[in-house]
Amino acid sequence: MRLFSDNFKQWALIPDECAFAVPAPQIHIALSSNRNPHLAWIDAPSETRSFAIVCKDHQFPQRTEAVNREGRSIQTSFPRTEFVHWILVDIPSHVRSIHEGRHSCGITPRGKPGPDLPGGMRHGINDYTCWFANDQKMSGVYYGYDGPCPPWNDQLLHHYVFTLFALDVARLKVQGELMLDSVERAMKGHVLCAARLTGSYTLNAALRVR
Repeated sequence: MRLFSDNFKQWALIPDECAFAVPAPQIHIALSSNRNPHLAWIDAPSETRSFAIVCKDHQFPQRTEAVNREGRSIQTSFPRTEFVHWILVDIPSHVRSIHEGRHSCGITPRGKPGPDLPGGMRHGINDYTCWFANDQKMSGVYYGYDGPCPPWNDQLLHHYVFTLFALDVARLKVQGELMLDSVERAMKGHVLCAARLTGSYTLNAALRVR
């Protein structure tokens, strides 16, 4: 099975329109179009009954006290953790692509609604839910896709891994909310194969010109 995109190639920069934020003079960042990228796949197993997509940044700073702070710099050696940007499950077995902007176009303060989508698909909860938990204007439950927004003072180029899972069940039996841990538990023993596509992104102006 192979996963690809019309928006970016393997390891290449994800376009700004598919990001949550873009660089901006003086204020460092500005909100972006936040469009989910186009994804397509081929050569899925004949036994496939549904697909699932997960997108994660594995390089998000583990501690946030230095994130986006004037006069601070997050070095490449800083401890890292994962940040979930997208969970989409119960994709019908006949589907072979996701159009750009189909599941996200613009930023929705307090999060897009979910989990149910037309055609029986479901969106999971991404980690902007935790990130904005103490923000009075933005706090809420963030379903679906919300794109890259790495710290502008991070010295590390972030990589975003889109993983497509071919599953032998038509609908995942998820216990509780559709968060990464519950989705992974539900997929256990049902994954026929997986394909990955990795894009990169940064808001650090110095890294963008290299």
